[in-house]
Amino acid sequence: MTTAAAPAKKAGFAMFLLAFSQFIITVDYNIVYVALPDIGTALGFSEQYLQWVVSAYAVSFGGLLLFGGRAVDRIGARRLLMIGLSLYAIASVLGGFAPNQALLIAARLIQGIGGALLFPAVLALIATSFKEGAERNKAFAMWGMTGSLGLAAGALLGGVLTDLASWRWVFLINVPLALIILIPAPKVLRPDGPASGHSFDIPGALLATVGVTALVTALVTGPDLGWGTTIPLAALIIAVVLLAAFFLTEAKSRDPLMPLRLFKNRPLVISMSVLLVFQTALAGGYYVFTTYLQPVLGYSAMQAGLAFLPLTLLSMIGSGKLAPTFMGKYGMRVTLFTGMIINGLGIGLTAVVMSVDGSFYALLPGSVLWGIGGGLVFVSVFASAGSGVAPEEQGVAGAMASTSQQIGGAVGLAVLVAIANSAFVGNYADANKADLVVGTRLAGLIAAGLLIVGGFLALAIKKQPAAAAPKAAETDTDADAQPAVG
Repeated sequence: MTTAAAPAKKAGFAMFLLAFSQFIITVDYNIVYVALPDIGTALGFSEQYLQWVVSAYAVSFGGLLLFGGRAVDRIGARRLLMIGLSLYAIASVLGGFAPNQALLIAARLIQGIGGALLFPAVLALIATSFKEGAERNKAFAMWGMTGSLGLAAGALLGGVLTDLASWRWVFLINVPLALIILIPAPKVLRPDGPASGHSFDIPGALLATVGVTALVTALVTGPDLGWGTTIPLAALIIAVVLLAAFFLTEAKSRDPLMPLRLFKNRPLVISMSVLLVFQTALAGGYYVFTTYLQPVLGYSAMQAGLAFLPLTLLSMIGSGKLAPTFMGKYGMRVTLFTGMIINGLGIGLTAVVMSVDGSFYALLPGSVLWGIGGGLVFVSVFASAGSGVAPEEQGVAGAMASTSQQIGGAVGLAVLVAIANSAFVGNYADANKADLVVGTRLAGLIAAGLLIVGGFLALAIKKQPAAAAPKAAETDTDADAQPAVG
């Protein structure tokens, strides 16, 4: 083997480990959906409270992302990746053996903490290990494609494990997956330098963590308990006060958790806005799709998992093949706009064809568009978020983008699930299927409309030359900003 081939092989293995980390995150996101009915029955969840199996993860993930992103910049991306994966594995064991609702929700909260460390660590390692431009776009495409594979595998694995073994295995499967990365990571991934000598913004970290957690809690509980009741109202007030205090603290801090100057980076700010809308629609869309497949069409967990397969396989094609081609030819702006529009049309078409006597084949055209559009969005939006950000701030930039994503997911679950459930009273088993279809169709169409609006938000990114040219990828606010290169 030549000396040139050895580094290339190691770089390829490193990219595999980073992409596989995203695979674990997306497997865990989607594997739970098809198991929700069995989890609800086994542990006695109500129909509305069942969303906490998903939302508990979003609360801790979203609340701690800024802390995790800055910890990546301060402590080191590889160290935080390994800590995050370890927490994932431990929490998965707790969730897999949870005897009651409380312990399962606690396990999901811990998984969210692990994800809040893992996600920005992976983004930072990609951004600092591959040169901005075609090389980094290719790395993000691999990352996005593997993430899409995780969605497909999650839906399928969730169905197979729930039907053939138990819903508990949708959590336990994470343990061997995490070990695949944890064992070789110290020798393969880019080593961290010494921990930064900068002080850690503890007041900012506390304000951001509690403030975002309170905001997500308010969004999740409001539709169920009523916005005027104690928990959501108090959480919303706490969120507003603490987040206002957070921004004031960051403006005065000499070493802020989230440097406010990053808001001058237009690609990052627009990416955060688009991600908020995208994840609002996506989280609600997955829940609506699952509700339609199982309570309405009567699919088993395994059948529902298979029904997700075309959507997620097409998403792999969108992210792994189409996204880098589009970005190289048309730039991130056009790619992001196109992906959002196609994604919206796909979810809208899926919702329109829902009926009591519907079939999988009627859902297929919408699933194709939904998957392709989602793949284009996922790669281009995160590539845009890191564009022109300095290497030492890639962690917090990725965390800012992902915080918007997680808040959007909480909004989507809270609002669109409430809309989907507004057409009937009681639980799914007792509800009239025609009423279920009315609710799911309406929620799906609203999600589609949001995606179309989000597509036009993407056009606010300044028109840039094709992203394949490394020199063209600069911030909109500072032409002299240095790209984050490895």
